[in-house]
Amino acid sequence: MISKMEIGRKLRRLRKSKSLTLEEVAQRANLTKGFLSQIERDKTSPSVAALKQILDVLGEDMSHFFQNAGEPERNIFKRSDRRPLEEEFPGVLMETLTPDIQYREMDPFLVTMERGGRITDDDFDEEEAFGYVLEGEVWMTIKGEEHRLEQGDTFYLFPETEFSMENRREERAKVLIVAY
Repeated sequence: MISKMEIGRKLRRLRKSKSLTLEEVAQRANLTKGFLSQIERDKTSPSVAALKQILDVLGEDMSHFFQNAGEPERNIFKRSDRRPLEEEFPGVLMETLTPDIQYREMDPFLVTMERGGRITDDDFDEEEAFGYVLEGEVWMTIKGEEHRLEQGDTFYLFPETEFSMENRREERAKVLIVAY
């Protein structure tokens, strides 16, 4: 059975993952902002009707919301937990590093690029992202300007940033990307 604490925390995560404010959800669900805040802070439990109104606004169905309810939240992920993303890019393997977290706000990826492997902003559908070159070398083209990044170099991408990232060397490159 899921506790009220887990309900509030899950609702807050889900709301934030949809980039909605307390006020927006409360207004659309015909609830007060204060009541919704109390639910998210686990000061009160919502009725089934109120929870349904909130989930309807968030575009979530109740059965999916309560999926994995009895399982504890995972904090540790082993290498064997990694899953490749469904998208395939020639010469690029993108793996999600935390595959089982519902309503997460950040998506950490490990990007492994063979020679000629390339990713562009058209391939990458995230709001903002931070990257750290773990090994090898990649070329980042941002707004038409090229930058060579080596092990230990970092980058930050804003939603409107036009970019491409490519491995031009024979050696494999690995980049950790944490996207929001």
